[in-house]
Amino acid sequence: MKILLVVLVAFTFSFASKEVLLLHSYHKGYKWSDDISLEIEKRFKDEKDINLTTIYMDTKHIAGSRYLNQLGEIYKKQLSTRDFDLVIVSDNNAFDFAIKYHEYLFKDLPILFCGINNFDKAFLEQNNMKKYMTGVVEQVDLEKNFELILRMQPNLEKLVIINDKSKTGYAVKRDLRKVIEKYSKKINIEYIDNLDIDNLKKKVLNLNRKKSALLFVLLFKDTTGKFFTYKQSFKKIYDVSQVPIYGLWDFYLDYGMIGGLLTSAKAQGEAVSYMAMQVLNGKDVREIPIIEKSPNRYIFDYKELDRFDLSVKDILEEYEIINEPHDFFRKYTKLIVTIVIIISVLLIMIFSMKANIQRRKKVEKDLQNRIKFDKVLLDTLPNAIYYKNIDGKFLGCNKAFSDLLDIPKKEVIGKNARDFFPSDIANKNELIDKRLLKTLGKNTSEMTLHLNDNQMKHIIIKKAVYLNNDSSIGGIVCIMDDITEEVQQKQFLIQQGKLAEMGDMIAAIAHQWNEPLVELSAQVQDIQTSFLLGELKNSQVEEFVNDSMVQIKYMSKTLTDFRNFLKPSTKKVIFSIRNSFEEILEIMGKQLFYSNINMKINYKNDDLLIYGYENEFKQVLLNLINNAKNKILEKKTEEKYNLTINIEESKNHNKIEIMDDGGNIEANIIDKIFEPYFTTKKRGTGFGLYMAKVIVEDKMNGQITAQNRDKNVVFTIKLPKKR
Repeated sequence: MKILLVVLVAFTFSFASKEVLLLHSYHKGYKWSDDISLEIEKRFKDEKDINLTTIYMDTKHIAGSRYLNQLGEIYKKQLSTRDFDLVIVSDNNAFDFAIKYHEYLFKDLPILFCGINNFDKAFLEQNNMKKYMTGVVEQVDLEKNFELILRMQPNLEKLVIINDKSKTGYAVKRDLRKVIEKYSKKINIEYIDNLDIDNLKKKVLNLNRKKSALLFVLLFKDTTGKFFTYKQSFKKIYDVSQVPIYGLWDFYLDYGMIGGLLTSAKAQGEAVSYMAMQVLNGKDVREIPIIEKSPNRYIFDYKELDRFDLSVKDILEEYEIINEPHDFFRKYTKLIVTIVIIISVLLIMIFSMKANIQRRKKVEKDLQNRIKFDKVLLDTLPNAIYYKNIDGKFLGCNKAFSDLLDIPKKEVIGKNARDFFPSDIANKNELIDKRLLKTLGKNTSEMTLHLNDNQMKHIIIKKAVYLNNDSSIGGIVCIMDDITEEVQQKQFLIQQGKLAEMGDMIAAIAHQWNEPLVELSAQVQDIQTSFLLGELKNSQVEEFVNDSMVQIKYMSKTLTDFRNFLKPSTKKVIFSIRNSFEEILEIMGKQLFYSNINMKINYKNDDLLIYGYENEFKQVLLNLINNAKNKILEKKTEEKYNLTINIEESKNHNKIEIMDDGGNIEANIIDKIFEPYFTTKKRGTGFGLYMAKVIVEDKMNGQITAQNRDKNVVFTIKLPKKR
């Protein structure tokens, strides 16, 4: 019973009607407000669950803070029993009122605005209304109207601008200053907002018919305080005017205004009603952007264009004409065109029906042949290929894919990656697929696949999104490139490089063992002498054993380091740069000392870590140090040389510089030293630096470069800090 009650409540709530309050700044009968209301009502007309309540503030006739406070108190009582879902305000006075009384009257309600002059986003932020309000800005385009007037009347000498001192009038006046200053160099411009209606009529009556024009902004009240409706004021001017009258708002059309780029109340209402439907359907008002560019339109009255013999056909591409006369063809153009098209289509269909049928049969046959050819082509390709839909279900594959996984092609269809690949590989590919379906791009990645027959395959997967005929996303095509042999070959070459270094390593071990062996020899002779003289004591034997074990362990560690160096690294691990250098120096340190080379390592940061192949990285370091040592030894001088290693951390990389002062690399070969088989040594293999580049760049995603810096040769290794 409780469950049924919850369902009934939820059902009732989902179909509850929405309450919308429309608050106008002005009065009913003011065409601007009426046009906005008409557009909103038109949009809500077919929505049975929306109730619209309209209130007029009447601020054209009365205003002031005291009046607004009284309105706030009246609305508080009037609306106290109403539960609104949305508030729409039109024009600046209602906009300011809604912000000021938001907490008092409309707490937490979303508010949409339209018809707002001089809009500033900062005003919403200052009043903490950004999360509650969005809407449509009203903005007259003065400069484009000036351009239009001059293009329509190229011989114009004087333009008279009529305005009043209302809030909107002041806003337009402020914007007019720059435009008047710009165009006053071309024509004489007279701005009027300080005359009573009689003197204003006299002014207009005396204008030159051929060389003058009027720009009618607003006139709701003259300097005597006399109030006019928009029709009354415009009609008084129109009745005495012998020149074209241009305007900025569409509500003066059809009363004698010639037109212009007009701010449209209908466009404002249409835009804000669209936003209202979004809010009522559950969209957060913060997700609806403010329309800051006013939806203005070029609209003209045919009667006034004809009266003054003016045309906009060669001036504008997009515009509207009202009151245009229609002859029979113009009146029924759509019907005539429709009939002609229907007849033409029927005739074409009748005469081409047979040809179309034959063509379709041929196309179907060609398509079947193409499908068979594509299947054969896919099965011929050595690369494993499969394709799947947007849900990750396999639609098909070629023979190479079924052979790779030892699964019949029919059993592949309908399954997903988790049926064929381990969970870690499947998870990685699912993430890649999601990203590709969003970006419609391509992707290349690597994976190591362990097959049922204990084989291990290194594979590069190349993926791309394919589209259907209707441009919708069909799915993803995957091509698998087996690079197992290439990986094994590179690993073999790396091991070959290690073996090539073995001679130097053995020589280094010989240097390392020299002192321990001399020490052991002296201790053996000493213990023998004591024994022969009968002076051998237990403490001497114990001391001999302890000292000998120290030397033996040291020599054993040297062999262990050498053995570890020869082992290939099979997995990437996190390891210390400092430890790698210390282990290399355990083998090479004495040899460098006896080679008269002063080696210095500068750690500019704390111990840095690398994610990669540790033994291969040591091989790179050993190769670079050996190269520097051998180059210095070739000089056969007693001069002391320096081998300096700088290790530091940058923003995205760990950087290692290996620098020696044994002389520059010749400029004509420095770009070739990393090429395979390139060497300047008589018995060199050309493997060393090539393998260093393969290990650093291919296996560890880093970069290795060489350059001459003054009299030094500097090898720079950059390795990424992250996995």
